[in-house]
Amino acid sequence: MQTKKPTLQDVADAAGVSTATVSRSLNQPDKVKPEVRETINTAIKSLGYVPHGAARALASRRSHTIGAVVPTIDNAIFSEAIQYLQHGLSQHNYTLLLAQSAYSQEEELREVQALLSRGIDGLVLVGEDHDPAIFELVKQYRIPYLNLWTYRPDSPHSCIGLDNVLAGQQPAKHLYELGHRKIGVITAILKNNDRARQRLLGVRSYLEAQGLQPEDKQVAECRYSGEQARQAMHELMARCPDLTAVICGNDILALGALCAARELGLAVPEDISVTGFDNLEIISVLSPALTTMHAPSRRMGAQAAEYLIQQIQAGTNDVERVEIQADLIVRETTGPVK
Repeated sequence: MQTKKPTLQDVADAAGVSTATVSRSLNQPDKVKPEVRETINTAIKSLGYVPHGAARALASRRSHTIGAVVPTIDNAIFSEAIQYLQHGLSQHNYTLLLAQSAYSQEEELREVQALLSRGIDGLVLVGEDHDPAIFELVKQYRIPYLNLWTYRPDSPHSCIGLDNVLAGQQPAKHLYELGHRKIGVITAILKNNDRARQRLLGVRSYLEAQGLQPEDKQVAECRYSGEQARQAMHELMARCPDLTAVICGNDILALGALCAARELGLAVPEDISVTGFDNLEIISVLSPALTTMHAPSRRMGAQAAEYLIQQIQAGTNDVERVEIQADLIVRETTGPVK
């Protein structure tokens, strides 16, 4: 015999409050005292009550969903940000709908259209490279949105993230101060990836400010793949055998570069220094431990959730620009030039 599903009235009776208070706790939790919310949440868990999505949407004129489109879910650094974004949203009874664009603006536009058709209340994008049609759509739907992983003080869009030019300058400065003058770069594919382009600009601008003239042949592009980075490192060293250091666009690329260095008989950091970007958890326990840039992805995800909830509750879409500092973590893969 099928058990009757618990109702809103059942939750109200169990919590000792009115159905209106239960509804308010679900739809506008900020308007209910924390102790009352806790009592209601306990009753919900005890009864196994699942709010009716369509009814909630009609009552609040909100779907209680947030959409996010990331370039890939095959990158741990994006996964961390999404995890903390979802956690922050869940504290306010919001659900995250996630899609990936595979670094394609056309695919990203399709995914955004699909998310908007589902009635999302807010949208998270990554970086600044987007089809302008996306912003036109978001304006039509009048929902708050932001660009994550990027910061520009004059951006017309809300953004939470790094000044990627500055972030690119830091490893270049570190290596220059160690005496390196022949520095190569293994970067992600630059097309549709403003973060990669800006970090490369940061490397070049710093070196040029020191009177150096980095050449195009000192830069190798590849997908975010350890194997492709290994091949890129071999090609880079064949073109520029006098390189004494290589800056990599992320930690996975750096791992591929380290593998190639070993195959080429190059000791790290005695013969060549290598840096990464992201500070993935596994990096610190490798030998030699990787010098890398720490990008606080968890903080980005949490602040994105906070911004969206604040804007939704206020019924606004104010432009806010938040810079999050990236820090150089010096470990064992960089050392003075011979």
